[in-house]
Amino acid sequence: MAISLAPAALERARRFVESTPGALGIRFGVERTGCSGWGYMVDIAHEERPGDTVSEHGGIRIYVDATSQPMVDGTEIDFAQKGLNHEFVFRNPNAAAECGCGESFTTDADKAA
Repeated sequence: MAISLAPAALERARRFVESTPGALGIRFGVERTGCSGWGYMVDIAHEERPGDTVSEHGGIRIYVDATSQPMVDGTEIDFAQKGLNHEFVFRNPNAAAECGCGESFTTDADKAA
């Protein structure tokens, strides 16, 4: 599995993890949502769950569940400021299409279903 964190995302993740008691790293995955089918989820990981794939980038552990793993493998996570908002930005080579707002995506496997 190859999930990478751009420098801004690495710094943001490091601050979240260091300021959260009991944090092991970050949890990254997808859930059914949005107009394109899959939405990204980033949270603090407090435990390793059965089926998780764990990788490390820049000293930050990244936990991905088995369902999400094939859809996010190879993703680069960045952190950007857009106007007054700050948000994670995802460069996912598995995304075949994204919704207009960029909040959700679909894969080639979803299109075939």
